[in-house]
This record gives sequence, structure tokens and C-alpha cells, in this order.
Amino acid sequence: MKYTDNILRFASGDLDLFDAFVDLVNHYQAKNSNEANRSKFEYVDNISFEEKEKNLNEAILAKIIERSGVGYATVDNIQEWFNHPTVRHETFAIISHLIDAVIPQTIINSIGLYTDVRVGGWGDSFSFNIKPRDLFVVSRGGRAQKMSDIHRQFDGQVNILPEFRQITVGTSLYRILTGHDSLAEFAMKAIRSMETAMTADVYNAFETAMAALDDTADTGLRIAGYTQSNLIELCQRVGAFNGGRPVVVGTQLALQNVLPADANYRYDLNSEYVRMGYIATAFGYDMMAIPQLADWNSPFQTLLSDGYLWVLSPMNDKLVKLCLEGSTLSYTANTFENANLSQETTFIKSWGSAIATNSVAATIVL
Repeated sequence: MKYTDNILRFASGDLDLFDAFVDLVNHYQAKNSNEANRSKFEYVDNISFEEKEKNLNEAILAKIIERSGVGYATVDNIQEWFNHPTVRHETFAIISHLIDAVIPQTIINSIGLYTDVRVGGWGDSFSFNIKPRDLFVVSRGGRAQKMSDIHRQFDGQVNILPEFRQITVGTSLYRILTGHDSLAEFAMKAIRSMETAMTADVYNAFETAMAALDDTADTGLRIAGYTQSNLIELCQRVGAFNGGRPVVVGTQLALQNVLPADANYRYDLNSEYVRMGYIATAFGYDMMAIPQLADWNSPFQTLLSDGYLWVLSPMNDKLVKLCLEGSTLSYTANTFENANLSQETTFIKSWGSAIATNSVAATIVL
């Protein structure tokens, strides 16, 4: 696992806690993935998830004690210990850096097919130079002609300015530090929340751009209705302009529409189509499923549209750029500010996304 500079500075050479947390997150994602995607996640498989979570909570507590320098609480002084400002600061500083350790990787797993993830420091803005896609015109010349029309091209530029996003949760530091609530679970829930918000932002930018492909302008990059011929036609078109072989991307429900035009095909219960829900390779092109995302603003609805197939060239240039600014910030309200002695902890993460590419992509509307 490759960590960012802020993680390396915070860890001061001791990355065991971060390695354990990455392993736990990978284990969690593998548990909740289908068979086709499970092999993407590397983790120690001879220890149960529950035991890993217990060990990680103990390791986090030990790291809090080490970094705070306050020592560990006893039954007699636990109130004073968990109210110590240094203990509270180090607790959520550690959680913030654990989040930063895995956010780039987890977000790549869900949107990496069409998104390039960049990480910068605080105060950074992000600029992307867009190279012209067109080639120079080659014209006929004469033996007594010195030169043809002069051609020149200019780069475009897309600037992305990250914006702050916040999560504020009610926590009980007492329950966390006494082991009644899991710090590891708390950190993973924060990661899932941020990952979902980032994925939604990126997907909305991607879908808006793909919906803007208008076939009435004779681009030929948007076709209504799936047929084998339509799919191959778009794959050839995208591949010709981008170079290399494109891939067909969609949700699992969308990809199940990719079937041969010949109605005489057969598949049995052990076939790839039955195991995965779609054909992994068809007509010479790879089919790649993007994981569906819950739409938390609509009860039990999903965010990603099942009504499209997209033809992309991820190896050429990814359509969307996601830019993460700085590390995750966190702070906790004063222990006795609230009448019920509850505490509010706020996590702040800054990111921005936009379409920034010269790559060609195409859409089939199912």
C-alpha cells in the first residue's frame, strides 16, 4: 500500500496501524462483494473479521496512549483521562489519518474506470492541460510549391477548485474509549460516507457529460437501442479516435443486455453469464461492471442508471478528474458544552471533480 506524504509524516515510520486498517477495510469490501470482484481485495484470510476489528481497536487505543503521553486510565481516573484535551485531540487525529490512508484506494475501486484521482496539499488548486485531439491536415503539394497552409494547435485548460464537505456526528468519547463503541467501525462508517458522496459527485459529472452527447449533431456517439451491430460500431469509432481497444462499461443490470445477435446461443448453469450476470468479454471487447451506489436521498433507490452502456478508453485518458485537497480535518466539541454530555465530532474533507479530457466516449441508450 502506498501512503501519501501526510500519512508518512504522521506515522513517523510506524505504519503497522495503517496496514492493519487497510487490511480490515479490504476484508470488509471483499465480504460485501460478489465473486467476480472479491479477488480485487488483498487481505489476511486466516484471521476472522471480528478478531481483526478487536485487535485494531486495541491498537488504536495503544496509539492514543502513545501519542497523547497521558498514560492509560484506571477505574478510578477514567473520567479525567477521557476528558483530557490531548486524549480527545489524538483520538480523532488518528481516525482522520486512517480515513486518509484508504479513501484514495476505495474511491478508485468504485469509480476508477472513468475517474483519475489526484491528491494535493492544502491550498492546492488543480489544472489540467487538454491536448488537441485533431491531427494536422495533409494536403497535396506541387514540386514548385514551398509550403502548404500553416497549421497550429493550442492546449485547452480545465481548472478544478476543491470545496469543503463536512460530516458532523454525535459521539460519546466515553463509550469509544471504554470499548463499548468500535473506533474501527466509526472510522469505516466515515469512510463509506465520504466515499459515497465523492462517488455521487463524480458520477453526476460523468452522466451529465455523457447525456450531452447529441446524435442530432451527427456526432455518431449516442445511439438509442442496443444491438450487437450498434455496440461494435461505437467500439470501433471510439477505438479509432482514441487509439487502443475500448471497454464497455455499465451496471451489472445494463451489461446483461450484451448478448449475441444469434438466438441459437446456449449457456448452462456453470457459464460465465450465470456466475457473473453478464459476459466478461464479447465480440472482442471487455465488459466491465461499475458497482451500484445507494441513493440515500431516496428510500431504497440506486443512484447509477441501469439504462445506459458506455464505451470508454480508460487507458487513453479518463473522462473525470477527482481532486482531493489536503488531509481530513476533525475536531470535537467541548465535553461539557451539551446538557446531556454528548459530543459532536466533525470531519472535513475538501474535493472537487470535473470533466477534463480530450478522450472520446460513446453511449448506448437501452
